[in-house]
Amino acid sequence: MSILGVDPGIGTTGFAVLDERASGDLIFRRCGKVRTNSKSAFSIRLKRIFDELLSVIDAEKPSAVAIEDTFLANNVKSALKLGQARGAAVLAAAVRDLPVFEYSPTAVKMAVVGYGGATKFQVEKMVCEFLHLPKPLATDHESDAAAVAICHAHSAQFQRQIALSERAVLGKR
Repeated sequence: MSILGVDPGIGTTGFAVLDERASGDLIFRRCGKVRTNSKSAFSIRLKRIFDELLSVIDAEKPSAVAIEDTFLANNVKSALKLGQARGAAVLAAAVRDLPVFEYSPTAVKMAVVGYGGATKFQVEKMVCEFLHLPKPLATDHESDAAAVAICHAHSAQFQRQIALSERAVLGKR
């Protein structure tokens, strides 16, 4: 399974592509960020996010897209803009008929660090550990995107184990 993890943002959207081997090992393929110009019209910024993520999807051919869900913010206007950036990412996946899985920031931190209140530094450190990277990824956005992909890999693996267990139990009846 290949996973595109996305950390959406209107100024910077991070992405990371990971492969999951049959053994469960995660292999880092690439990461990057989509930066938008704050002086551009908002619609142009959303289009850039959509176009760039569509380009990544076309180049990397992931089998799933995992995206960080919107968190509640004190600034409603910022939260709405973030939601629209998420929408551009979700639409890019939908255009290519890819399943989209959404995870809260707390769920991502729990999956990667084991603690929902983990710091950015702790997330970066554990991303390096999981992916056997010699140093942290270039930006928080890329690291967060990789963490979302790791979260999905763990979640998908857990769901497969449950399905196998259910089949085994049902097969004994």
